[in-house]
Amino acid sequence: MDFLLSTPLPPIAISLAVMFLLGVIFLGKKQNKRYPPVAGTLFHQLKHRRKLHHYMTELACKYRTYRILGFFGYTVYTADPVNVEYVLKTNAANYGKGYYLHNILYDVLGDGIFSVDGDKWRHQRKASGSQFSTKVLRDFSGEIFKTNAVKLASRIHEAATCGKSIEMQVLFLQSTLDSIVKILLGIDLDTMSATNNENIRFANAVAYASGSIIYRVADVFWRIKRFLNIGTEAAIRRNMKVLDDFVYNLINIKIEKLRKSEEQYEQPLKRRDFISKLLEAKETDPKYLRDMVLSFIAAGKDTTTSALSWFIYMMCKHLDIQEKIAQEVREATGLNNTSSADEVAANLTEEALNKMQYLHAALTETLRLYPAVPMNARVCFSDDTWPDGHSVRKGEMIVYQPYSMGRMKYIWGDDAEEFRPERWLDGNGNFKEENPFKFITFSAGPRICLGKDYSYLQMKIFCAVLLTKYIFKLTDETKVVEYRTMVTLDIKRLHVHAFPRV
Repeated sequence: MDFLLSTPLPPIAISLAVMFLLGVIFLGKKQNKRYPPVAGTLFHQLKHRRKLHHYMTELACKYRTYRILGFFGYTVYTADPVNVEYVLKTNAANYGKGYYLHNILYDVLGDGIFSVDGDKWRHQRKASGSQFSTKVLRDFSGEIFKTNAVKLASRIHEAATCGKSIEMQVLFLQSTLDSIVKILLGIDLDTMSATNNENIRFANAVAYASGSIIYRVADVFWRIKRFLNIGTEAAIRRNMKVLDDFVYNLINIKIEKLRKSEEQYEQPLKRRDFISKLLEAKETDPKYLRDMVLSFIAAGKDTTTSALSWFIYMMCKHLDIQEKIAQEVREATGLNNTSSADEVAANLTEEALNKMQYLHAALTETLRLYPAVPMNARVCFSDDTWPDGHSVRKGEMIVYQPYSMGRMKYIWGDDAEEFRPERWLDGNGNFKEENPFKFITFSAGPRICLGKDYSYLQMKIFCAVLLTKYIFKLTDETKVVEYRTMVTLDIKRLHVHAFPRV
């Protein structure tokens, strides 16, 4: 949603008359049903665009469920767990991506799992779910996370030795992209080293395309711009050419190798990456595989980067918690501060990671307050009435708000805005799950995030290696970091200093 920071107001103002005329029409109709209160308009959101989630949280505290008037109708927002459960689980068939969201996302995600409904979604969910649930892919992913955690620690060591400030979010973005691409396609991008120009072009194209496509939500002229190939649409097309060439080339190479091995009756190589496993399962349509790859890259890269960045920020704000986690990692691995990053990574067995209950709680508490996706949307397919008594219309956009929900006192208690990992632990210090419709960071219901366990695995490995080796402090300890109003909850800047533990 960077469009909120960059969209010029004069063109929007041209539509002001149309917007309020529609508002008068909608509001003037006599309704028998009870609809959510109108809490504001798109122009109020533009006014508060730099701190949009703060503004939306204020509205959620006041109304729980409400409507915002846009150019062509209402968008319904809710921070009520009962409504969220109804939309995502109880009556999930009535809420999906729909034509509107699919059309916006199609150029990047195609018919990938995050942009489709119905049979297409079910087929991909089954195919990808069967792979992500295998021990082979999980073990393969764990090895990749450990390798990249060590590389990340090496980059931090270089800066720490020189006393330089580190932009942690940039490093996390590079390492998470390297990880997800290796898991999906089996190749090393190695963007942290920046030695391969083709790989760097691909990484830059991923960042631009996935970040820019959402501009279309507010740009009513995006289809015209795409037809004329101008502005952001021209840039999206250029970057998609880079992405498609890169991904299709790798997929076609894998398909050809598989075909040759079958023709020559060779024993197929035991490959462990996601696409190779799908090919072995006879999923050989290049377009289908391309859509899957780009969907999971978009989902896995930015979200984990956001979560890790906010976690480090929380550790800088709570040095006592940072030390407590480092001590837990030492106890779980049997190592001390003098152990190398390689030694720490090698000792992060499944058993050791399972012992890190406080780290798991601290990561979850971070995600409660700073969910990677602060707002998520569905389209209502037919008129409906929610458990709280409010009705919604066919075609309306439905938005549930993980960021706001994490700050609701009626959900989490009077200390809802405090960072307190202990809320996730039972009397024995073991992690306890919460109602997924209360803690909605990973979505819930049929569309619950397939990569949830992988996300925790990566975050725990990265954090265990880094916090065992270094103490992190903000470069400016008086500074309160801010987010950028985008699809994911990115930090504007996260400059820290790392100090070796002794």
